[in-house]
Amino acid sequence: MTDATTPSPAADGTDGSRASRPILQQRRGHEFTRILAFGAARGENVVPNDDLVGPIDSSDEWIRQRTGIVTRKRAGADVEAVDLAETAAREAIEKAGITPDQIGVVLVSTVTHTVATPSMASLLAERIGATPAAAYDVSAACAGYAYGIAQADSFIKSGLADHVLVVGAEKLSDVVDPTDRSISFLLGDGAGAAVVGPSDFPGIAPTIWGSDGSKWDAIGMTATYNEWAAGAPRPTMRQAGQTVFRWAVWEMVKVAREALETAGVRPEDLAAFVPHQANIRIIDEFAKQLGLPDTVTIARDITTTGNTSAASIPLATHRLLEEHPELSGGLALQIGFGAGLVFGAQVVVLP
Repeated sequence: MTDATTPSPAADGTDGSRASRPILQQRRGHEFTRILAFGAARGENVVPNDDLVGPIDSSDEWIRQRTGIVTRKRAGADVEAVDLAETAAREAIEKAGITPDQIGVVLVSTVTHTVATPSMASLLAERIGATPAAAYDVSAACAGYAYGIAQADSFIKSGLADHVLVVGAEKLSDVVDPTDRSISFLLGDGAGAAVVGPSDFPGIAPTIWGSDGSKWDAIGMTATYNEWAAGAPRPTMRQAGQTVFRWAVWEMVKVAREALETAGVRPEDLAAFVPHQANIRIIDEFAKQLGLPDTVTIARDITTTGNTSAASIPLATHRLLEEHPELSGGLALQIGFGAGLVFGAQVVVLP
């Protein structure tokens, strides 16, 4: 044991310790961030309920009552999720008034990239001219966009980037079993993009996020890749509908309330509510339990777009701003939740 009065090697610096090594420089970023602009792309094909009801022995009325969906948008066979992402990203960058080379990080949330690796984000960065931006994919399903906004906010505040492109992009029609009654009729194709940048006022409140792995198998694929290679049918999406519904309605409302409280915002302060577009009954129950007044505009993009997983929040926000430009500058509560089960929520200022 070293005597308290005798300098230790760590104190005298003779062994390359704290006293002799250089002090590492640190970055300091911007104090505040905000979403500068949105972009959107939807599948080019309008698919009404009547086109899907045969294989699931259902009806247009049944789908409308259970989900609120009248039509959904799906892309053609020659369109990939990255194509939708590119269209959305270009619009967001143009509206943000920046050039692609000002993007420091490209984040893409997706569960429908055509390959496990390399990432869609790296391909997207190359396509739009954002290289050598850092680029990676986020696998957080329907919460992925909210996760991306949380990371973008952190990156800009820490000095890792000045501008971050956040994209949710899905071609869910590629993983649909048309005979599956649990989820097949819900799913659509699209991409939503947001550019996050520095701000002179707080534009993104702290994120409330997390996961519940005890319900890991409530939403997912019908088989693993190894099972498929061994002869199982091609993996497609499925869900335990009642489990997901109960979790979303009862547990996610708590997360939404916490996001409001953390932001220092009351329901009546909101201009808009943009939940993941999973099911119109979930959206309506959310609004009821949160006590949202009639002055809050609620996103219901699911009616004509369907459930687009990671793309649903930016797509729904993009549509709200197109239809209600007066919402610009107002506060929106956004919350994503889905397979994992994972969730993320934050209050943002609308661009």
